[in-house]
Order: sequence, then C-alpha cells, then structure tokens
Amino acid sequence: MKFKLLFVGAALLAGSLIQAQGLHFGVKGGANITKVDGKAMSDEFNYGYHLGGFAEVGLGKKWFIQPELLWSQLQSQTGDDFEDVIDGAIEGSKNQTIKLNYLTIPITLNYRLLDWLSLQAGPQFGVLLDNDKSLLENGKDAFDAGDFSLLGGAQINFSSFRITGRYFTSLKDINSGDVESSDANAAWKNKGFQISLGIRIL
Repeated sequence: MKFKLLFVGAALLAGSLIQAQGLHFGVKGGANITKVDGKAMSDEFNYGYHLGGFAEVGLGKKWFIQPELLWSQLQSQTGDDFEDVIDGAIEGSKNQTIKLNYLTIPITLNYRLLDWLSLQAGPQFGVLLDNDKSLLENGKDAFDAGDFSLLGGAQINFSSFRITGRYFTSLKDINSGDVESSDANAAWKNKGFQISLGIRIL
C-alpha cells in the first residue's frame, strides 16, 4: 500500500513538472552492475540492464530535476552457504543466478557544476515485476514487492547526449519475510552501479 502511495505521489509530481519551464524529454539505456547484499548472498557483482525515458526540468541556470521511468533488471547470485543458512531453501539453490525485474522511478536533483558536468542525487522507487520462486520450498516469494533506494552520481552533458554514472543502495530490506536464516532474519538489500547513455529528443 505504501508503495502505491509513493507512486501516486511521484505521478502527481510529474504532472506538476509538466507546467514548468525548461522541460525536455529523452530516452536512455545502459548497464546495471549489482548484487543483493546480505546473509547467504554472493559478494560478486553481476551485470543487468535498464531501458526507459527521462525528463529534465529546469530550476534556473544551475539546478534541474531529472525524473525517470525505467525497466531495470538487477542480477545477483546466492552464496555457497545459501542452503545451509536459509531455512526452507531447496536443493540446488546455492550459486544460483537471480534476476529481479523492477519498474523504477529515480528522481534526482541535479547541480550543474560545469556546463558539461552535473552532480545528481535523490530517491529511487521500485516495484518488483516478477519474483523468484525457485529458491524456497512451497513456492514462497523470496523478495519483497517494493524497494526504496538512494542514489548519487554524475552526468556528462554533451549537446543532446547524456552519459551517467551512479551508485545506489536500498534503504529497506527486500526480504519478503518468508526468508529466515538459521542465525537471524536475513536482511537483503540491492546495491550497485548504473552506467547509461541517453539522448534528449524533445
């Protein structure tokens, strides 16, 4: 419910931004380099991708807001001890690749440090579009339906092209609650980097 309210708020914000001056739109895509951080998960980063669109809303000469709507695939792996540590883990679930497909809405506040370089930071809201049922017995969902992250990075602005590098980390536990470890409740968080290329088309 709370994630629905967050998305409604984001939609209202986007509607109000349409009335702003200096509004531009573009498309973007790129690589996700991510992992699920937590007990019984691998520390290795894995590659996924993201595709979608963005807007730029001017707030003067130095500041602008950049809301985005992205399809984002995050990949990770279970650890060597997954079956030993996680209660209800099925046989063969260790060292298994996990693909989590999210619909994400990053909303960053950008500062033009130079004409061609902007610094950016802000929240990212995510809704999980599918869930991995192959990790636990009885078809239980391992991952929560929503995520909330903070991100920060920099963006190179060259004519209509945008080259962006970001780091993001979840602020909430994406464990669905069906996952328990033999030691304590397993807290899992998405972490990683995004590298993308975008082009402003309007």
